Amino acid sequence: MSVRQRKTLLTAVALTAGLTLAAVTPALAGTGADRTDRTARTAAPAAGRTGAVPGGQGDPRQVSQRVADFYGAYIDAVWDGEDPAAGTDLKALRAFYLSAGAQKKVAAWERKNHADGILFAQNVPVKWKVAYSDAGAGHATSRVTLTWGDGRNAQVSRIDVQSDLKTRKITDLKPVR
Repeated sequence: MSVRQRKTLLTAVALTAGLTLAAVTPALAGTGADRTDRTARTAAPAAGRTGAVPGGQGDPRQVSQRVADFYGAYIDAVWDGEDPAAGTDLKALRAFYLSAGAQKKVAAWERKNHADGILFAQNVPVKWKVAYSDAGAGHATSRVTLTWGDGRNAQVSRIDVQSDLKTRKITDLKPVR
């Protein structure tokens, strides 16, 4: 075998090994990460501590995902209310995610009820969940479930959030009675 043929063969082997490693590494990393997250989630409550939460993903084109993004960021900002940036963050989040009409409705509700018009409460939930509910006439409705407290006595409230399918802005929020 000539020197040139050996170089070509070694290059091909090295390239194949590199591509194989590149393909296998993310799969192995994902498996290890899932195992670590699952262990942390199951071990932490037994130890009486808050544990790692599962990683997330999203799609900015889906209105229910945008509602989930909004509520997650909003609750974080309210929760961290003593942070000087929190008030600015809340205003910016409302301006970005809510239509002008929805912002006016929320402000009117807050003046009348002396509570937060996004959460429909005076305190902060410890958990939240968003699920697609319905769609029609250019709008989609997402059901937001807020959990207030931990354990068996935790209270739950629900809010129907309507979003415009074209702009993806939140156009209405209504507590579910």
